[in-house]
Amino acid sequence: MTGIIEQYYAPLLKKHGFVPAPDNDQYGPLGLCWKLSPEVGEGSYWTYGQRDLFDIKIHNFSFNKDFMLEFDLPECLSITRYDSISGEELSPYRRLSAGCIKTYVGGYKPYQVIVHQNIPVRSIGIEITPAYYEDYLKKQYPEEYRNPIEAFREIDQTTEFPEMYRLLSELQSYRGTGIAAKLYYESKVAEALSLVVEYQKKRSVSDHKLASQDLERIKTVAAYLSDHYAGELPIERLAQIACMGTTKLKSSFKKVYGCTITEYIQQRRMSQAEYLLAHTDLQIGQIAQTIGYSTSSRFAELFRRSTGLLPLEYRKMAKRK
Repeated sequence: MTGIIEQYYAPLLKKHGFVPAPDNDQYGPLGLCWKLSPEVGEGSYWTYGQRDLFDIKIHNFSFNKDFMLEFDLPECLSITRYDSISGEELSPYRRLSAGCIKTYVGGYKPYQVIVHQNIPVRSIGIEITPAYYEDYLKKQYPEEYRNPIEAFREIDQTTEFPEMYRLLSELQSYRGTGIAAKLYYESKVAEALSLVVEYQKKRSVSDHKLASQDLERIKTVAAYLSDHYAGELPIERLAQIACMGTTKLKSSFKKVYGCTITEYIQQRRMSQAEYLLAHTDLQIGQIAQTIGYSTSSRFAELFRRSTGLLPLEYRKMAKRK
């Protein structure tokens, strides 16, 4: 197998403690599998690539200690679904969340991420190279070709993409062999790309940027939310802080941070919950109240959506020696 896997991912995986596992039978037999060395963690990393056109990756591993990864992503368009994750991206800072579809445009800056100890990284993703979306597709469909980079940038991270969630689930469970499998993987990559382009068409995206004064006001609101995430945060108060109407505040905030105000607050609450679960012996109900939820059941539901784990499951894994 040649292309992006041998040229890029094989050396990168070995550098971070993964070793080849040729007897793998957990995922599709056409792919290559690595297992994490016991001194670093446990679990596996499977990938299948077709020449230099695309690769498909399935993660199911955890590190023994908080682990910082820093590397240059190759030039590519990436789309991933996380089923379980606990960590943060650092450039720019953002909490990694499960239960969402996340896109990334690689090849422009180093990628930095901290993955928290003992919490499994379970995900399925596709990476598409310029050789596929700029050369191959452009030659195949010269009259209809449209560069998909902006479509990937605009999706960024969303929970409202059920078609992509379904497609990635089908990829994850597929176990075909031979030429049938090669054709299947190629068709799913083409379908994923078409779904992203169609998703962008359906969204009403404004082309104009925020005025510098509005941008500073939105950043002030975000700073206020970060300091007061556990309390009551009526939208009217936030609109007063921003000196703008509630409708403009909501749309402007999502433009800047790629999420709604409610989602931003929940991300801050979940980050603090992860810390309290891993580093204190507070009961689940106490943690729920500390971060702003009146009931432990509501907290547990949102925490599971965010990490893929219930709070007690997370605590057990995080405190595992």
